[in-house]
Amino acid sequence: MAVARELVLSKGFIKSYKKFSWKNQALQSSIDNTLLKLEQDVYDPALRTHKLGGKLSAYMACSCGYDCRIVFSIE
Repeated sequence: MAVARELVLSKGFIKSYKKFSWKNQALQSSIDNTLLKLEQDVYDPALRTHKLGGKLSAYMACSCGYDCRIVFSIE
């Protein structure tokens, strides 16, 4: 059973979100849908959630499109 989580968006994420999605309505919609899925179930197969390595080993990432990823941590 999936546990509902509260998303806490960083200032950096909000700034990047506005920068990349203000002209691209499809990307904005894709990111919004991904954030909703993350809130419901971080390990939803559609998100392709995976742990990162190297300098980012403390983080995870999920897909929100072919060339768009969201990097996050679970606390």
